[in-house]
Amino acid sequence: MPGLRVGVLLAGCGFKDGAEIRESVLALLAIDREGAEALCFAPDVDQAMVVDHLRGKPVPGEKRNVLVEAARIARGQIRDVKDAHAKDLDALVMPGGFGAAMNLSSFATKGEHGEVHPEVARLLKEMHAAKKPIGAICIAPAVVAKALGHAHPRLTIGDDAGTAARIEACGAVHENCPVDSFVVDAKNRIVSTPAYMYGARLKDIATGIERCVHETLAMAAPARAS
Repeated sequence: MPGLRVGVLLAGCGFKDGAEIRESVLALLAIDREGAEALCFAPDVDQAMVVDHLRGKPVPGEKRNVLVEAARIARGQIRDVKDAHAKDLDALVMPGGFGAAMNLSSFATKGEHGEVHPEVARLLKEMHAAKKPIGAICIAPAVVAKALGHAHPRLTIGDDAGTAARIEACGAVHENCPVDSFVVDAKNRIVSTPAYMYGARLKDIATGIERCVHETLAMAAPARAS
């Protein structure tokens, strides 16, 4: 869908403490295959924690910046999320990874009682108010649920009952979904897919993300045409 400008909101780099790299790359690839332009953003804050991905353990005392780490995925072409505005975008896509639940929000530690980073919340609310579509991958729907719970969005994180219950406690409506599919909330213009919420094969995760991105951009295309 040539001409569309799609914001991609990253949460660092690495699935245990930042943006899930495979989900991020697959989302960027899907956007490019649609002929749209991806514009990457991330908050300029310290990560909630730093994790040694080889050993799977936190690294005490180490600090990393979310924006600086996300620049690894974006090949340096990235801006602070405070510079992202709905008026400049046709759609927004949010890859998952624990960073979405730790750096973009505090959902990982506080669940429905957590908070969303103020600039992330502002952008999500701007997109929603402008009726511009949001695509959310993996655990990123939890951030959407917390920011937009007042609108009772219909979302999926797969079939994890515990996480689904916490999302519904934020005001959202959860729908179970297989890894290679997606859930559409036409009223709120939100599309979501589970991705690595499942221990699935990469090809199936890719299918779900491609379908999620396609549906998100298909929602954006009529608005741009009008």
